[in-house]
Amino acid sequence: MTLHTQKQDYGPNPLTIRDTNHYRFEYIRDFVTHWDELIDWEARANSEGRFFIDVLRQRGVKRVLDVATGTGFHSVRLLQAGFDVVSADGSQEMLAKAFENARHRGFALQPVQADWRWLSRHLHGQFDAVICLGNSFTHLFSDWERRKALLEFSLVLRHNGILIIDQRNYDAILDNGFSCKHAYYYCGENVKVGPEYIDDGLARFRYEFPDHSVFHLHMYPLRKNYVRKLLTETGFNNVKTYGDFKETYRHEEPDFFIHLAEKAQEVAN
Repeated sequence: MTLHTQKQDYGPNPLTIRDTNHYRFEYIRDFVTHWDELIDWEARANSEGRFFIDVLRQRGVKRVLDVATGTGFHSVRLLQAGFDVVSADGSQEMLAKAFENARHRGFALQPVQADWRWLSRHLHGQFDAVICLGNSFTHLFSDWERRKALLEFSLVLRHNGILIIDQRNYDAILDNGFSCKHAYYYCGENVKVGPEYIDDGLARFRYEFPDHSVFHLHMYPLRKNYVRKLLTETGFNNVKTYGDFKETYRHEEPDFFIHLAEKAQEVAN
C-alpha cells in the first residue's frame, strides 16, 4: 500500500501510539526526502569506516539481505564493495529514494517491499548475511513481533549465516538521560535529534531540520541484554556486541550497540 500523506498524524494523544504498524504513517514522503540530510552519506562512511564490509568479508559472505534499507546507504556501500545485495524495506517511499540514490551512484538496486513479520513470503533463496541497521529493529513494539521477525530472518539465512542488528543505547538513555555525540550514525550538520518523551515502552524521537521541518518517530526502547537474550532464544548463537564499532567499551558510553550473531546449525536427526 502506498501512502501519500503529507503530514505525520499521531492523533490527539501521541503517547498512546505504541503500535508497530504505525511505521507506515511515519515515513511520509517529506520526511524521506529529508532523511539523507540526517545521515550525511560521506560523513557517515568516514565515521564507520569499513566495519561492516570487513565483518562480512571475514566470514566469507557473498549474498546479503539488507532488511532495513532506508534510503540505501548500506546497500550501496556493500554494492560498491562487490557484494550481491537485495534491499528490503517496509516503506515504499524509502525504497523509491534508495533506488534513486543507487542509480545516481551507478548501481541498480534489487528492491523488495516487505514487512519483517512476513519476510520469507517475499524472497527466494537464502542469504549469507542479513543486516538490520539504523536502529530499525526498535520499530517492533511487542515481544512476539520481535521473535517473529528474528525467526523470519533465520528462515532466509543459510546455515551458519550471520545476522547483524544495531540499536540505540537505550540503557543509557533510560538510566542516565539522553546524550548523543552524533559521531557515527547521524552525522548531518544542523540537524537536531533527540527523545521528546521516553518511558519503558516508548521512545518518541523528534527530528528537526535546517528548514525548520519537524518529524517524529516512535520506537521501543530495547535494552541491550534483552536483545542478546532474544537472539539466543530464537536460534542464534555466538552473539557478540560492539559499542560504536568497538569491541571494548564502558556500558554507558556508546551511542549505538551492534549485535553480531550466527544462525545455529541444525542438528540432523
